[in-house]
Amino acid sequence: MSYPGHAKAVAVLGLPLIGGHLAQYAINLTDTVMLGWYGVEALAAVTLAGSFFFMIFLLGSGFSFAVMPMVAAFVAKEDEISIRRVTRMGLWLSLGFALLVMPLMTWSGDILLLLGQNEAVAGRAGRYLQVAGWGLIPALLVMVLKSYLAALERTQIVLWITVLAALINGFANYALIFGNWGAPEMGIMGAAVASVLSNMLSLVAIAVYVSLVEPEHAMFQRFWRPDWEMLGRVFRLGLPAGLTTMSEVGLFAASAMMMGWLGTIPLAAHGIVISVAGATFMVHLGLSNVATIRAGHAFGRQDRVHMARGAVVAIGLSGLMAFATILLFVLAPVPIMSLFMDAANPARADILAVGIGLFAVAALFQVVDGAQAIAIGLLRGVQDTGVPMVMAGLSYWAVGIPTSYLLGFVFGFGGIGIWLGLSAGLALAGILLMLRFWRGAITRVGRVEGQDD
Repeated sequence: MSYPGHAKAVAVLGLPLIGGHLAQYAINLTDTVMLGWYGVEALAAVTLAGSFFFMIFLLGSGFSFAVMPMVAAFVAKEDEISIRRVTRMGLWLSLGFALLVMPLMTWSGDILLLLGQNEAVAGRAGRYLQVAGWGLIPALLVMVLKSYLAALERTQIVLWITVLAALINGFANYALIFGNWGAPEMGIMGAAVASVLSNMLSLVAIAVYVSLVEPEHAMFQRFWRPDWEMLGRVFRLGLPAGLTTMSEVGLFAASAMMMGWLGTIPLAAHGIVISVAGATFMVHLGLSNVATIRAGHAFGRQDRVHMARGAVVAIGLSGLMAFATILLFVLAPVPIMSLFMDAANPARADILAVGIGLFAVAALFQVVDGAQAIAIGLLRGVQDTGVPMVMAGLSYWAVGIPTSYLLGFVFGFGGIGIWLGLSAGLALAGILLMLRFWRGAITRVGRVEGQDD
């Protein structure tokens, strides 16, 4: 397949995935926007809670990350039985993980206090997570089924189910946070209830779709029967994948904790900027998923040429998105931040002053952030997750977090220093993971006559 052919295939497969990620992210972004209107303290609390939740969520998502390349490879081999086995055991592992970590949600307020957070903010965040944490169970199961459908290239339904969930969350937030339409005014707890509701409805919708449209896979028939051999394979691929993603999210969570040490205003500004940067990252994440699927198909056929061309296209598209994001962050920080705050908010000027600087630093790491995301997707496509986990962990935790602390507190650069540390960790990860793919993983794929897919 030619490079234009790859670009067309990536667009057809990738646009719905990007839209689905943006819609999923909109659920959390809506919480941030509406709670920003509700009050600075609520915004700071949901910033902490969101970081805590997503560290755990993305560790558990490793099993869905394993499902995607494994199903893609079995699709290329036309092995329908293994497609079912992989997906079922991905659901088993995700459910077991969610139940295992629920106590962390229950005790999250105390954990945040131990991490040095403000007592009032930690208390609010803990109460939020005691409710929102129950959404972890359906959210992880939905992730597995989305990965299964994406590997089958049924990405349109993934998009529309996620959009529906985002709309439900938005309306429920508007009602329950502010007490509109006769609902009780629940503030931050209303956002928690809305998130659980949207995740539950997503699970019901996607499970019904899978049952009706893919009956040959009999996904939920005799679901209780174990498949220990396949469970082990998914676990061995999925745990490193989850740890890799968690290490990156842990870098951002650590930055949120450090911003919390600086005070409520810096933490609120961080919450806004990280939410916007996270939204733009969803484009890179969607392209990373496409890279996983297409690399997985090529891996199943042992087609190195096809894999290399697809990788070049995915990297190029990610670079174009990074350039557009840099322009946005540099030219329009104030209009963007104003969407998250009431104009009459007395803290608005202080939050803007901090946020403008953070947006400038966020612009610096756009290219490397996209590069590490695409590299991870490509490596997952060839079912290489162990060494990338080590590379990511060293980059984020041995370089990123210490650099953030040194620049932010020892050298006194505050929030700007903390975010420069983020940039250092992301840059190192991007370089190491790209080298891993191009100099290692792809060279182990055999060369056969290329096939279009």
